[in-house]
Amino acid sequence: MSEENKAASKRVFDAWNKRDLGVFDEVIAADFIDHDPQNPFADVHGPDGLKRLAQMYLAAFSDQRFLVNEQIAEGDFVTTRWTATGTNDGEMMGMSATGKSAVIQGITINRFQDGKIVESWACWDTLGMMQQLGVVPSAHSATT
Repeated sequence: MSEENKAASKRVFDAWNKRDLGVFDEVIAADFIDHDPQNPFADVHGPDGLKRLAQMYLAAFSDQRFLVNEQIAEGDFVTTRWTATGTNDGEMMGMSATGKSAVIQGITINRFQDGKIVESWACWDTLGMMQQLGVVPSAHSATT
């Protein structure tokens, strides 16, 4: 089952890359819960919540792409380490487009039940993204 779950987790990233969000209906459970603290739609459960999140980021980064770097599966869980790239050419959560590109890394852990993702936890470099976009100043060395 681990290999099937890894493939289903990767399908989410592939569907996001292809802008084929209908795939979410196939791999995300109706009662899916996203525990990502950065998700403004976390209270929207099921595939629709994930679609809203994807639509928001795709509107803000029209050339956004995910690269799945590595996956580890054990039992009902799949951990995916990923890298995302994109140019901020659209509005995001009230922030105007900056025209700058960002490369960020993150890890997503999905829990499966009956072949579908029922829960997800994500940890990604939100601060790094905001610094690359010039919205938050970068840290300076204590010696400068």
